[in-house]
Amino acid sequence: MSNLNHENRSIHSDNVEEIHNIPINVLIRPIPSVLDEQKVQSLMNTIKETCDIRIVPPIDVLWITGEKGGNYYYSFGGCHRFAAYQRLQMKFIPAKIIKSNISDLHTYLGASTPNLQ
Repeated sequence: MSNLNHENRSIHSDNVEEIHNIPINVLIRPIPSVLDEQKVQSLMNTIKETCDIRIVPPIDVLWITGEKGGNYYYSFGGCHRFAAYQRLQMKFIPAKIIKSNISDLHTYLGASTPNLQ
């Protein structure tokens, strides 16, 4: 699998074609990141040089609608990409949105799953 298209695949968004620019400030990242600073710096340099999503692929975002219709956007992976965009003070990050539900969120968060309204 040396093909770039196969290397940047995600089990969640493999069938999602559309890429959105999501405001960074709406993303909920409940799990603290453990970062490789060299990787973040490298991504920052690459992001400054190119907008090509084949080079820096979009993150996956789970879109969950709460019991009363609220929209919640959770991101669990892509911690280095997220940190790079954040440190560059960019207001948006390329993302594939995966419509999800509270049951999926519970898979990630267990008993810590909030009551989303």
